[in-house]
Amino acid sequence: MTGGLALTVALAVLIGVSLGLLGGGGSILAVPLLVYVADLPAREAIATSLLVVGVTSVVGALPHARAGRVRWRTGLLFGAAGMAGAYAGGRLAAYVPAAVLLAGFAVMMLATATAMLRGRRAGPGRQRRELPMARVLLDGVLVGLVTGLVGAGGGFLVVPALALLGGLPMPVAVGTSLVVIAMKSFAGLAGYLSTVDIDPGLATAVTAAAVVGSLAGGRLAGRVPEAVLRAAFGWFVAAMGVFVLAQQLPEQLRTAPLPWTVATATVVVAVAVAGVRRRRQRVPPRPVSSDSNTTGHRQGSM
Repeated sequence: MTGGLALTVALAVLIGVSLGLLGGGGSILAVPLLVYVADLPAREAIATSLLVVGVTSVVGALPHARAGRVRWRTGLLFGAAGMAGAYAGGRLAAYVPAAVLLAGFAVMMLATATAMLRGRRAGPGRQRRELPMARVLLDGVLVGLVTGLVGAGGGFLVVPALALLGGLPMPVAVGTSLVVIAMKSFAGLAGYLSTVDIDPGLATAVTAAAVVGSLAGGRLAGRVPEAVLRAAFGWFVAAMGVFVLAQQLPEQLRTAPLPWTVATATVVVAVAVAGVRRRRQRVPPRPVSSDSNTTGHRQGSM
């Protein structure tokens, strides 16, 4: 039990790193971690993940707020609509079988990975436009419903929505997303607490580790190339989604854990390497112009 708790706490740092770097992804990592490493039941794991992600998002949003990277009007409006949907999802989860919840979470992971790998298109000329209120409210309720039902904080849905719908700069979308995630996570947790109890010791330890990770992720933000990070994490989430979905199959149809682990690690490393190579290929050969000028100067002098 002690070894399992230590491993859970150590891996929980990745939850915070993801939130600090990308403005989302905490629940994508937290739920499988709590189910398969901490050995919690599905509903208890989802409820605990909502607490962990909510607290970590609050801490992660503070440096963004101090730097002016939070659009408060948009975040509070989106978050308020999301809280209503999250609370409803948390109450509905009591009537949904655990296997269905985990299968739904796996589908959510695959949809998230697809959105990440497709990327976001920047709109430099649209950064000042206000987001339409009706669309913000509708998206907030839908994303919040998913948050409360399957424990997915929705950061990888909120960030693209803010960047695409309103043309927010990526750093502002990330900071605003953390405010939205915190609001929705606490609302979803309130819905779950009516039927689920949380282990306070485990929740405190995992939350503390995630907070440390969020501070580290905030420091790393801007230093890791976004395209490389998004591609690597996208494939990682996709592999984890397939793994969680496979765990819901009958026992005789499941494969051994080792091939899944090897496949996941291989995908992450391959995508990271491919992203680095792609980025290097885009760098223009700048030294050529200086060499040619030097050569021309030498020829003229001769």
